[in-house]
Amino acid sequence: MDLITAALNFLVPPASLVMLAFAWPTLTFINTCEWIYDTFFTSENMENKVVVITGASSGIGEQIAYEYAKRQVNLVLIARREHRLRGISENARRLGSRHVLIMAADVVKEDDCRRFINETIKYFGHVDHLVNTASLGHTFYFEDATDTSVFPILMDINFWGNVYPTYVALPYLRQTSGRIIVNASVENWLPLPRMSLYSAAKSALVNFYETLRFEVKDEVGITIATHGWIGTEMTRGKFMVEEGAEMQWKEEREVHVSGGPVEEFAKLIVSGACRGDPYVKYPSWYDVFFLYRVFAPKVLYWTLRFLLINGGERRTSFIGTGRPLLDMPHPTRLTGGPITFSQYLQPQQQQPQQLKLE
Repeated sequence: MDLITAALNFLVPPASLVMLAFAWPTLTFINTCEWIYDTFFTSENMENKVVVITGASSGIGEQIAYEYAKRQVNLVLIARREHRLRGISENARRLGSRHVLIMAADVVKEDDCRRFINETIKYFGHVDHLVNTASLGHTFYFEDATDTSVFPILMDINFWGNVYPTYVALPYLRQTSGRIIVNASVENWLPLPRMSLYSAAKSALVNFYETLRFEVKDEVGITIATHGWIGTEMTRGKFMVEEGAEMQWKEEREVHVSGGPVEEFAKLIVSGACRGDPYVKYPSWYDVFFLYRVFAPKVLYWTLRFLLINGGERRTSFIGTGRPLLDMPHPTRLTGGPITFSQYLQPQQQQPQQLKLE
């Protein structure tokens, strides 16, 4: 048995690559034909359907709301910042949305999720799409975090903040043969420094929905959207202040974003969801790194280390902006119960971003 295993370990990887190389043109042709057919003949007509969007107050969630509004849907916008939702709801109405409900809620609280789903059912009678976009990232080194209370916060937003709305909405989505859209990230499999907890949470999230896809079969569709670096509030210099269980925002300044446009990603997500695509990827060329991870992991590690580690110097930077900031005192201090970072927001210094919300 050990001899067979050793032989398979030696033969299967190169044989798979050779088969993939020969099959690639055919697979590309089939996928292209399928995309054309789904786009022009089976794309879902969203007019007057009901779409619930969490994390809709900014970034990806806001732009997804606008893309759905152009398709004349009824929107239910969920976020912590209700004052931001008011302006977004007006924009959505101008773009074509029939009705727009806004509700302030915390997606990491099951009771809040039950409340906004029940209110949606009470008002509209059904749910067709659930779009989970709430996400929280970070740019600190794992060993520099001295306050471990930040760890469950990251897991709550990135994992449970998707699971709870899905759990509550799933029975209603079954009734309408609806769809769940998930805001994931390429970091769920592509290792990047200063994003260890974020990457772990996104990996758990993707695996949860991949498993759920088999459980619900064809009764509920699932679209997993993965992105690289995009221009959201995660990359525009927004600072988050954590006070108890509620998120509040402190805007220090706007910085130039060099990542891809969030508007284009939102358009791809909505178009893919309406076609019934299981995956939406932006940009798609990131996938080539996955082959290296499977077949040549050391090459991927050396490449990323060369590109991302600046001479071994530990720096905190805005991911996607191309603007490294001043080093923080070592070790990075996340102290004193709630996460405030006020000790680092000094007027005479550039302020490093610690937590960021998509």
